[in-house]
Amino acid sequence: MNLIKFDPDDSFYFHKGISKRVSETGTSWPHYHGLYELYFMLEGNCTYFIDNKVYNVQPGDIVIIPGGTIHHTRYENIKHSRILLNCSEKYIPSAFIPDTPDNNYLYRNPYIADEAQKIFEKIESEYKRNDSLSDAILVCHTNSLFYLLMRNKEFCIRVDDSNTVIEKAVAYIRENFRSHITLFSIAKKFSVSPEHFSRTFKKETGLGFSKYLNSLRLQYAEQLLRTSKELNITQIAEYCGFEDSNYFSKKFKEIYGVSPKKMQKGTK
Repeated sequence: MNLIKFDPDDSFYFHKGISKRVSETGTSWPHYHGLYELYFMLEGNCTYFIDNKVYNVQPGDIVIIPGGTIHHTRYENIKHSRILLNCSEKYIPSAFIPDTPDNNYLYRNPYIADEAQKIFEKIESEYKRNDSLSDAILVCHTNSLFYLLMRNKEFCIRVDDSNTVIEKAVAYIRENFRSHITLFSIAKKFSVSPEHFSRTFKKETGLGFSKYLNSLRLQYAEQLLRTSKELNITQIAEYCGFEDSNYFSKKFKEIYGVSPKKMQKGTK
């Protein structure tokens, strides 16, 4: 399944503070990167939705997401601060890749949180400096961070915030979003009431059921519009699960700021 891919222009990207996109809505759209993502929560809390799992992230937590893994974030209170780092495998010790933390994506270890923050601060300083030696030094600093995590992984606190029904439902939606899926059919499949499923889905993912389903369909449509010139707009809409091509065009323009036709032609 093709989903929207967000990657910086370079193989290393660093940002500290509040995401502009998330600050406006409190929720990011499901997406993935070709690069690794490291997320360090400084202040506030967020719900990280990664693949089919849900994690409640608190200050001091580090989230590590391999490339190609679908994820998005939700904030109850958008007043937060975090460090976001995207990098290629060049910056990651080869020993770490097959030796990821036992709790998979979320690394919670309060014993080393302060030391990890100091390394992130060194990374930030070198990233801003950006001279002829910065790239080599960034490799050293990020390697130090990963080795710190590896050396102390036995002290990592296991976190299990998962909601089994929602995880299974999301996996099913991702595999079948092109089919005729409704809130009622999903609730029936997982033996819960539509009201309960709708309320729980929004609480866990930060997105309403329809918005999440449409996001998958629109992201797939965006890929088709860029790569499949032989399909017309109506065919693409139907192929992505939209029964009404006018509704598809309206929703697509709301999200991407351009009509499907212009996207397909490569114009704005």
